[in-house]
Amino acid sequence: MNPMTTSFIARLRDRDDAAWFELWTVFGPVIRAQLTKWGRGAVGMATVEDLTQDTLTALSGSIDRFDPDRGARFSTWLLSIAKHVLGDELDRRNALKRGGGKRPASLDDSYMGRSKDPQPDAAYERLVFQAKVYAAIDATRKESEFLHFEVYRMRIFDATSGKDVAAQLGISEPTVTRYLQRVRGLLRERLIEMVDTYSFTEEERSEASSAGLGNDDVLFDEAISEIYLTHAALVEDDSTLPPG
Repeated sequence: MNPMTTSFIARLRDRDDAAWFELWTVFGPVIRAQLTKWGRGAVGMATVEDLTQDTLTALSGSIDRFDPDRGARFSTWLLSIAKHVLGDELDRRNALKRGGGKRPASLDDSYMGRSKDPQPDAAYERLVFQAKVYAAIDATRKESEFLHFEVYRMRIFDATSGKDVAAQLGISEPTVTRYLQRVRGLLRERLIEMVDTYSFTEEERSEASSAGLGNDDVLFDEAISEIYLTHAALVEDDSTLPPG
Protein backbone atom coordinates (compact mmCIF):
# COMPACT_ATOMS: atom_id res chain seq x y z
CA MET A 1 0.00 0.00 0.00
CA ASN A 2 1.12 3.57 -0.59
CA PRO A 3 1.87 5.84 2.42
CA MET A 4 -1.50 7.64 2.33
CA THR A 5 -3.46 4.39 2.26
CA THR A 6 -1.30 2.93 5.03
CA SER A 7 -1.85 6.06 7.11
CA PHE A 8 -5.62 5.93 6.64
CA ILE A 9 -5.80 2.24 7.62
CA ALA A 10 -3.64 3.02 10.66
CA ARG A 11 -6.08 5.75 11.68
CA LEU A 12 -8.99 3.33 11.37
CA ARG A 13 -7.14 0.74 13.46
CA ASP A 14 -6.39 3.39 16.08
CA ARG A 15 -10.14 4.10 16.26
CA ASP A 16 -9.63 7.67 15.04
CA ASP A 17 -13.15 9.16 15.09
CA ALA A 18 -12.32 11.57 12.27
CA ALA A 19 -11.21 8.70 10.03
CA TRP A 20 -14.39 6.73 10.69
CA PHE A 21 -16.53 9.82 10.06
CA GLU A 22 -14.59 10.32 6.82
CA LEU A 23 -15.34 6.76 5.77
CA TRP A 24 -19.03 7.21 6.64
CA THR A 25 -19.27 10.49 4.73
CA VAL A 26 -17.53 9.23 1.59
CA PHE A 27 -18.93 5.71 1.29
CA GLY A 28 -22.12 5.86 3.36
CA PRO A 29 -24.35 6.85 0.42
CA VAL A 30 -22.87 4.06 -1.72
CA ILE A 31 -23.46 1.40 0.93
CA ARG A 32 -26.99 2.65 1.60
CA ALA A 33 -27.77 2.57 -2.13
CA GLN A 34 -26.50 -1.01 -2.33
CA LEU A 35 -28.44 -2.13 0.76
CA THR A 36 -31.60 -0.54 -0.64
CA LYS A 37 -31.07 -2.36 -3.94
CA TRP A 38 -30.55 -5.70 -2.19
CA GLY A 39 -33.44 -5.14 0.20
CA ARG A 40 -35.88 -4.76 -2.72
CA GLY A 41 -38.43 -3.01 -0.54
CA ALA A 42 -38.14 -5.50 2.32
CA VAL A 43 -36.28 -2.97 4.48
CA GLY A 44 -37.12 0.71 4.89
CA MET A 45 -34.68 3.61 4.97
CA ALA A 46 -34.55 3.71 8.77
CA THR A 47 -33.37 0.08 8.75
CA VAL A 48 -30.95 0.79 5.90
CA GLU A 49 -29.44 3.59 7.99
CA ASP A 50 -29.05 1.21 10.95
CA LEU A 51 -27.53 -1.47 8.73
CA THR A 52 -25.03 1.02 7.33
CA GLN A 53 -23.93 1.80 10.87
CA ASP A 54 -23.79 -1.93 11.62
CA THR A 55 -21.61 -2.40 8.55
CA LEU A 56 -19.09 0.14 9.79
CA THR A 57 -19.27 -1.35 13.29
CA ALA A 58 -18.47 -4.78 11.87
CA LEU A 59 -15.67 -3.23 9.84
CA SER A 60 -14.32 -1.60 12.99
CA GLY A 61 -14.23 -4.97 14.74
CA SER A 62 -12.30 -6.64 11.94
CA ILE A 63 -10.17 -3.87 10.42
CA ASP A 64 -7.03 -5.35 11.99
CA ARG A 65 -7.46 -8.38 9.73
CA PHE A 66 -7.77 -6.49 6.47
CA ASP A 67 -4.94 -7.49 4.13
CA PRO A 68 -5.06 -6.12 0.56
CA ASP A 69 -2.30 -8.54 -0.42
CA ARG A 70 -4.89 -11.33 -0.26
CA GLY A 71 -6.47 -10.00 -3.43
CA ALA A 72 -9.56 -8.05 -2.38
CA ARG A 73 -10.22 -4.38 -2.83
CA PHE A 74 -11.19 -2.53 0.32
CA SER A 75 -14.46 -1.58 -1.39
CA THR A 76 -15.14 -5.26 -2.14
CA TRP A 77 -14.52 -6.20 1.47
CA LEU A 78 -16.77 -3.38 2.67
CA LEU A 79 -19.54 -4.61 0.37
CA SER A 80 -19.14 -8.18 1.64
CA ILE A 81 -19.58 -6.96 5.20
CA ALA A 82 -22.71 -5.01 4.19
CA LYS A 83 -24.11 -8.13 2.53
CA HIS A 84 -23.35 -10.12 5.69
CA VAL A 85 -25.08 -7.52 7.89
CA LEU A 86 -28.17 -7.42 5.66
CA GLY A 87 -28.30 -11.21 5.58
CA ASP A 88 -28.27 -11.33 9.36
CA GLU A 89 -31.14 -8.83 9.50
CA LEU A 90 -33.26 -10.77 7.00
CA ASP A 91 -32.51 -14.06 8.78
CA ARG A 92 -33.53 -12.48 12.09
CA ARG A 93 -36.81 -11.29 10.61
CA ASN A 94 -37.56 -14.69 9.11
CA ALA A 95 -36.76 -16.37 12.40
CA LEU A 96 -39.13 -14.05 14.25
CA LYS A 97 -41.88 -14.90 11.79
CA ARG A 98 -41.32 -18.59 12.51
CA GLY A 99 -41.24 -17.92 16.22
CA GLY A 100 -37.65 -19.04 16.61
CA GLY A 101 -34.21 -17.60 16.56
CA LYS A 102 -31.16 -17.97 14.43
CA ARG A 103 -27.58 -17.30 15.38
CA PRO A 104 -25.94 -14.77 13.04
CA ALA A 105 -23.36 -16.14 10.66
CA SER A 106 -19.79 -15.34 11.61
CA LEU A 107 -17.82 -12.71 9.75
CA ASP A 108 -14.54 -14.44 9.10
CA ASP A 109 -11.42 -13.85 7.04
CA SER A 110 -13.02 -15.27 3.90
CA TYR A 111 -14.44 -11.81 3.27
CA MET A 112 -10.92 -10.55 2.65
CA GLY A 113 -9.98 -13.00 -0.06
CA ARG A 114 -11.21 -13.94 -3.49
CA SER A 115 -14.65 -15.12 -2.51
CA LYS A 116 -16.62 -17.68 -4.50
CA ASP A 117 -19.63 -15.39 -4.14
CA PRO A 118 -20.47 -13.14 -7.09
CA GLN A 119 -18.12 -10.16 -7.09
CA PRO A 120 -19.38 -6.57 -6.95
CA ASP A 121 -20.74 -5.47 -10.31
CA ALA A 122 -19.43 -2.62 -12.43
CA ALA A 123 -22.18 -0.31 -11.18
CA TYR A 124 -21.02 -0.66 -7.57
CA GLU A 125 -17.36 -0.15 -8.43
CA ARG A 126 -18.34 2.91 -10.45
CA LEU A 127 -20.19 4.33 -7.43
CA VAL A 128 -17.15 3.72 -5.22
CA PHE A 129 -14.90 5.55 -7.67
CA GLN A 130 -17.43 8.38 -7.98
CA ALA A 131 -17.46 8.69 -4.20
CA LYS A 132 -13.69 9.30 -4.20
CA VAL A 133 -14.00 11.96 -6.91
CA TYR A 134 -16.93 13.60 -5.12
CA ALA A 135 -14.86 13.72 -1.91
CA ALA A 136 -12.03 15.40 -3.84
CA ILE A 137 -14.44 18.00 -5.25
CA ASP A 138 -15.84 18.69 -1.78
CA ALA A 139 -12.35 19.07 -0.34
CA THR A 140 -11.48 21.49 -3.15
CA ARG A 141 -14.64 23.50 -2.50
CA LYS A 142 -13.77 23.86 1.19
CA GLU A 143 -10.20 24.96 0.45
CA SER A 144 -10.99 27.35 -2.40
CA GLU A 145 -12.10 30.94 -2.08
CA PHE A 146 -15.86 31.13 -2.60
CA LEU A 147 -15.68 33.18 -5.81
CA HIS A 148 -13.02 30.94 -7.31
CA PHE A 149 -15.02 27.76 -6.79
CA GLU A 150 -18.21 29.49 -7.89
CA VAL A 151 -16.55 30.21 -11.23
CA TYR A 152 -15.60 26.55 -11.59
CA ARG A 153 -19.05 25.39 -10.55
CA MET A 154 -20.82 27.65 -13.02
CA ARG A 155 -18.46 26.95 -15.92
CA ILE A 156 -18.17 23.19 -15.46
CA PHE A 157 -21.17 21.89 -13.54
CA ASP A 158 -23.71 24.39 -14.91
CA ALA A 159 -22.08 24.64 -18.37
CA THR A 160 -22.34 28.44 -18.30
CA SER A 161 -20.22 30.29 -20.87
CA GLY A 162 -17.20 32.23 -19.66
CA LYS A 163 -18.79 35.45 -20.92
CA ASP A 164 -21.99 34.84 -18.93
CA VAL A 165 -20.05 33.84 -15.80
CA ALA A 166 -18.08 37.06 -16.02
CA ALA A 167 -21.24 39.11 -16.45
CA GLN A 168 -23.10 37.42 -13.58
CA LEU A 169 -20.20 37.67 -11.14
CA GLY A 170 -18.98 41.09 -12.21
CA ILE A 171 -15.47 40.02 -13.19
CA SER A 172 -13.54 39.91 -16.45
CA GLU A 173 -13.33 36.87 -18.73
CA PRO A 174 -9.54 36.57 -18.20
CA THR A 175 -10.26 36.46 -14.45
CA VAL A 176 -12.81 33.69 -15.06
CA THR A 177 -10.13 31.72 -16.92
CA ARG A 178 -7.57 32.33 -14.16
CA TYR A 179 -9.93 31.21 -11.38
CA LEU A 180 -10.97 28.18 -13.41
CA GLN A 181 -7.36 27.09 -13.82
CA ARG A 182 -6.62 27.67 -10.14
CA VAL A 183 -9.51 25.49 -8.94
CA ARG A 184 -8.79 22.81 -11.53
CA GLY A 185 -5.17 22.62 -10.37
CA LEU A 186 -6.20 22.23 -6.72
CA LEU A 187 -8.83 19.66 -7.68
CA ARG A 188 -6.22 17.56 -9.47
CA GLU A 189 -4.10 17.57 -6.30
CA ARG A 190 -7.01 16.57 -4.08
CA LEU A 191 -8.11 13.89 -6.52
CA ILE A 192 -4.69 12.27 -6.37
CA GLU A 193 -4.85 12.35 -2.58
CA MET A 194 -8.35 10.85 -2.39
CA VAL A 195 -7.59 8.11 -4.89
CA ASP A 196 -4.37 7.27 -3.04
CA THR A 197 -6.10 7.27 0.34
CA TYR A 198 -9.03 5.05 -0.57
CA SER A 199 -7.40 2.80 -3.19
CA PHE A 200 -5.69 -0.39 -2.13
CA THR A 201 -4.67 -1.93 -5.45
CA GLU A 202 -2.91 -0.69 -8.60
CA GLU A 203 -6.12 -1.39 -10.51
CA GLU A 204 -8.02 1.09 -8.35
CA ARG A 205 -5.30 3.73 -8.65
CA SER A 206 -5.47 3.53 -12.45
CA GLU A 207 -9.22 4.25 -12.55
CA ALA A 208 -8.79 8.02 -12.67
CA SER A 209 -6.87 8.04 -15.93
CA SER A 210 -9.25 5.45 -17.40
CA ALA A 211 -12.18 7.75 -16.55
CA GLY A 212 -10.70 10.66 -18.49
CA LEU A 213 -9.20 12.42 -15.47
CA GLY A 214 -5.79 12.82 -17.04
CA ASN A 215 -3.82 15.83 -18.26
CA ASP A 216 -6.26 17.05 -20.91
CA ASP A 217 -8.16 19.95 -19.31
CA VAL A 218 -11.26 19.62 -21.51
CA LEU A 219 -11.62 15.89 -20.93
CA PHE A 220 -10.88 16.36 -17.23
CA ASP A 221 -13.61 18.97 -16.82
CA GLU A 222 -16.12 16.90 -18.79
CA ALA A 223 -15.43 13.79 -16.72
CA ILE A 224 -15.52 15.74 -13.45
CA SER A 225 -18.86 17.31 -14.38
CA GLU A 226 -20.48 13.99 -15.28
CA ILE A 227 -19.24 12.29 -12.11
CA TYR A 228 -20.21 15.21 -9.88
CA LEU A 229 -23.74 15.55 -11.23
CA THR A 230 -24.34 11.79 -11.07
CA HIS A 231 -23.03 11.40 -7.53
CA ALA A 232 -24.68 14.59 -6.29
CA ALA A 233 -28.01 13.11 -7.38
CA LEU A 234 -27.23 9.94 -5.38
CA VAL A 235 -26.30 11.95 -2.29
CA GLU A 236 -29.45 14.06 -2.66
CA ASP A 237 -31.65 10.97 -2.97
CA ASP A 238 -29.87 9.44 0.01
CA SER A 239 -30.58 12.48 2.18
CA THR A 240 -34.24 12.92 1.23
CA LEU A 241 -35.61 9.38 1.15
CA PRO A 242 -38.38 8.97 3.74
CA PRO A 243 -37.96 6.51 6.61
CA GLY A 244 -39.66 3.16 6.30
